[in-house]
Amino acid sequence: MGGIRDIAGLFGGTLRDLAPIVLIVAFFQLAVLGQPVAHLGQIGFGFLFVLLGLAIFIRGLEMALFPLGEALAGAFARKGSLVWLLSFAFALGFGTTVAEPALIAVSREAAAVMAAAAMIDRDPATEAGYARALRYTVAASVGLSLVIGVLRILKGWPVQWLIIGGYVLVVALTAVAPPEVVGIAYDSGGVTTSTITVPLVTALGVGLATVIQGRNPMIDGFGLIAFASLLPIVFVLLFGIVTTP
Repeated sequence: MGGIRDIAGLFGGTLRDLAPIVLIVAFFQLAVLGQPVAHLGQIGFGFLFVLLGLAIFIRGLEMALFPLGEALAGAFARKGSLVWLLSFAFALGFGTTVAEPALIAVSREAAAVMAAAAMIDRDPATEAGYARALRYTVAASVGLSLVIGVLRILKGWPVQWLIIGGYVLVVALTAVAPPEVVGIAYDSGGVTTSTITVPLVTALGVGLATVIQGRNPMIDGFGLIAFASLLPIVFVLLFGIVTTP
């Protein structure tokens, strides 16, 4: 009975989370546009897949990714090797970002737009090379952002000053970067926070703050996602300054 209640609670919670989206879409479709929903059966069937997928995904996060990230963070902290801990943080950020589908799509689109604007040669090899370089630049920036975030947790640095300093740098680089890459840079900060990166990075921060003496998981354990969104903007702006003729 307990297992059935858990499953019912999981699907009920997911349905409750999706309800506002459904109500908003239904209101504007029926009340504002005054049009019936086309292919209602197909949409309803698809909604069931969304409900099922989200419920299973959330349960998977709770069972695997969060415990795994916390366990690895705690193990590296107890090992006492700063080099291995920082190497793990960089590899985690780089590896989860370089394969992010949203980043791959944005990189390809950015390469196509740059070619159309005659900023790079308009041939498949050049566009593919530009997209690949942009993707690896963003992935490396996320890896470095996790290194900085881990150092912040270890040293107890105030997160607000690092974030303020980072965005001051973003504004300064925006003023001198080519206009064609500014929007790409800002979007790159958003596509890095994927469904895999976010739980693993959050678990890394919370796990470290839990194991390290004198650190509070609520105060020190969060904030890594902010670095993972900020530093790619800086790196892509620098990438545009260096690569744009």
